[in-house]
Amino acid sequence: MQRVYDFLRRHPTGVDGFWALVLLGISGIGLVTMADAEGHDPAVPAALVVVGMSVVVALRRKYTEKMLILAAVLGVAQLIFDVKTMPADFAMLVIIYTASADGTKWASRFALMGGLCAAPLSSLRWPEESISTFGSIFFAIFQMVPFALAWVLGDSIRTRRAYFAQLEERADRLEKERAAQSKVAVAAERARIARELHDVVAHNVSVMVVQADGAAYVLDTAPEQAKQALETISGTGRQALAEMRRLLGVLRTGEHQEGGEYVPQPDVEQLDELIEQVRTAGLPVDFKVEGTPRPLPSGVELTAYRIVQEALTNTRKHGGENTGASVRLVYFDDGLGLLVEDDGKGAPHELYEDGGADGSGHGLIGMRERVGMVGGTLDAGPRPGGGFRISALLPLKPAS
Repeated sequence: MQRVYDFLRRHPTGVDGFWALVLLGISGIGLVTMADAEGHDPAVPAALVVVGMSVVVALRRKYTEKMLILAAVLGVAQLIFDVKTMPADFAMLVIIYTASADGTKWASRFALMGGLCAAPLSSLRWPEESISTFGSIFFAIFQMVPFALAWVLGDSIRTRRAYFAQLEERADRLEKERAAQSKVAVAAERARIARELHDVVAHNVSVMVVQADGAAYVLDTAPEQAKQALETISGTGRQALAEMRRLLGVLRTGEHQEGGEYVPQPDVEQLDELIEQVRTAGLPVDFKVEGTPRPLPSGVELTAYRIVQEALTNTRKHGGENTGASVRLVYFDDGLGLLVEDDGKGAPHELYEDGGADGSGHGLIGMRERVGMVGGTLDAGPRPGGGFRISALLPLKPAS
């Protein structure tokens, strides 16, 4: 049954053509019967009206406005040539409904006005002699009801279609917005993971490279120092693996990792360990804390740790020999201040201004992204008198 219904919906003109043939047959039989009763052949105007009204039904959905005009012309012709109402006039109700449901605005209004005028004009053209004037008026008003109902039905169908179209459009728009938000969320998560991977890998690998170079240099002359450097490399590598496992644990949400728990997010309390590690790698660092230490939001603590980590990593990369660094951590009433300075050669200009070239400079980009996520500010650039400076202010509450 559903297949038959779908077939009929795909071929509306064919369905209308079928009903047009039915209307033509019924109206034709009526004309012949009336002609036999009156003793003459069917009049040509009446036959043309029947054929025309059948065409109106057949093409009502394909050429709605044109068929509406044709129905109006045929109705006027009936008045002029004295062709009384017949079954074929049912096509007027059909075209009024169609114009109201599918036609343009002017066609809908024209159909309503024409339908309301049809009944009074018919009563005036063919009055009933046995009915009083008041009865004729009441009968004409009664005949207007089907035309009005046909228009109201079509208009309600149009309103319902518009409502469902609006719902579909809204659902489609929400689906697109949901897809866009998903893409943004995925991009943000990828950027966050990229920042974490960069910070973990860049810092720890930098320490390992420095220690490996030092171990190779003193391997023959100072075996104990070489052994200590190798132990540092081993410890740094384990720390890097632990943080990598933590990142993978974030990706595997809901899964349990066998063999231990994930390493917690680093915070400002671990800055002492970080700076001691950097000192062991050969970079002198002066670390001071000002103000009263207190618990901070986890996002602020992680951001502060990563900024110091990346700044010291950059100092080792670009500072050159005999470079020293200083780290200041300042607790304000409404935020946390960071100042990392070194007296080395400083980073190349393109790294802190243009965001890096050929894959370089992503550390500073990551710093700005991290600071922006917690609503803070960051300034990075050459230090007066030589070296490089990174300063950041991290508020306790993200910017709204």
